[in-house]
Amino acid sequence: MQTTKATTASAKKARSGAAPAERRSRADEVYEQLKRDIADFKLVPGDRFTENSVTERLAVSRTPVRQALTRLQQEGYVEVLFRSGWRVLPFDFAKFEQLYDLRMVLETTAAHRLCDEGTRSPNPVNHAMLDDLMALWLVPVAQRSTDTVQVSQWDEAFHCALVTAAGNPEMARVHRDVTERIRIIRRLDFTKQARIDATYEEHGKILKAIRAKRGDQAAMLLRAHIETSQAEVRKITLHQVHLARQTA
Repeated sequence: MQTTKATTASAKKARSGAAPAERRSRADEVYEQLKRDIADFKLVPGDRFTENSVTERLAVSRTPVRQALTRLQQEGYVEVLFRSGWRVLPFDFAKFEQLYDLRMVLETTAAHRLCDEGTRSPNPVNHAMLDDLMALWLVPVAQRSTDTVQVSQWDEAFHCALVTAAGNPEMARVHRDVTERIRIIRRLDFTKQARIDATYEEHGKILKAIRAKRGDQAAMLLRAHIETSQAEVRKITLHQVHLARQTA
């Protein structure tokens, strides 16, 4: 179904959980592009490529490409092959498990802070951000998006916005880092309509619990929501990754 203009506008606002834009160098731009290529399945685990192929495709010199690849290597996305260029590394599922555990701690803590404003939490809550999330996710079924890519992006923005709205910038910064590192896996979770429907329902229940100031309930719902996604990650196969590339 088509989303309304108001809903689309709210979605853009909901993305304000992202870090503020900064002046970026050419190496930063190459780094971001290559990371997007991996997240969008244009480069998948096992793919090999050379520095020259990247310089030609992105129309940049080799220096920023080499700097970007070195950074991606340090973060565990790629590895250098002796005299053979570079290779996208296989998924490290043990690391994903650790990141999901950290994500769960951050988000359930944020849920309590959102509900405990003025009592246990001294940080001001961003109510406008919460209102935008409610305008996007608490909509009639007929107004829900069926675009898997769009809903995947909105889902990521939802979780980032929840943590940001809780008012702890350092917690939000760590959460953004975790989000970037699990992005490719999370997008594979949105290849079926059933997951989209479930996401709308689950996000709606979480927001209603937060609106009612029921911290324990909101944290419990968030934990169940994340655990479901985590369970789906364990089922991912390389075959699914290559299928995702074909439809990207």
